[in-house]
Amino acid sequence: MALNSGLRSGLKLLTSSESSLSKSVSRGFHSTGVKRMGGGHGHDEPYYLHAKHMYNLDRMKYQGLKMTLGVFTAFSIGVGVPIWAVIFQQKKTASG
Repeated sequence: MALNSGLRSGLKLLTSSESSLSKSVSRGFHSTGVKRMGGGHGHDEPYYLHAKHMYNLDRMKYQGLKMTLGVFTAFSIGVGVPIWAVIFQQKKTASG
């Protein structure tokens, strides 16, 4: 008898906790609001907001170094990845 009442109280506790959880959880999509960029909020507006000034390479610090590294990196990836893929494929074919 004590076991039966213990099971009942445990089930009541379980169902009450499930109902309280289901009340606190809401299903559906939620997104944060869009941040608007307005005047005077800490950014340099003519060079940040308008697309014709966004990528102004003349104002870039260490322009020569950055452009050289960028071109070298892109070239290395463009040449290195196909060479690695051919070597990898040949090793795979030779071992199998």
